[in-house]
Amino acid sequence: MSSVAQVKTAIASKLGSISGLRTYDRQPDNVNVPMAFPSLRSIEYHGAMGNGMVTHNYDVTVIVGRASERSAETLLDTYLSYGSGGIRWALETDRTLGGTVDTSLVESAGNIQTIDANDTTYLTVDFRFVAQVRG
Repeated sequence: MSSVAQVKTAIASKLGSISGLRTYDRQPDNVNVPMAFPSLRSIEYHGAMGNGMVTHNYDVTVIVGRASERSAETLLDTYLSYGSGGIRWALETDRTLGGTVDTSLVESAGNIQTIDANDTTYLTVDFRFVAQVRG
């Protein structure tokens, strides 16, 4: 069974296939846009008989750019699309994340909002990502 750290590393690795997107396996100390990182929301144990399947639920946060820049919204549109350069595309082209999990999918995107960091307002979006690992 893969650990939480291994799954988070695999998520960051897959997101690294998006040109120009900085990826981290945990929330970094500094904002350096555009960037993405996974955060574990919950784990569901006993998904099948005999502890057969464990479900990891993540938020993949993408901080796009300065909210005041038109390019930030354009980049957000790209990340929300399914085609090349989209978050869903990067994570679902190999649903095993290189063999780290049994299966995975991007459930949804939402919580589009602004955050303040370093005296700057940034545009962000969260993607709900689910990975299943044999127990």
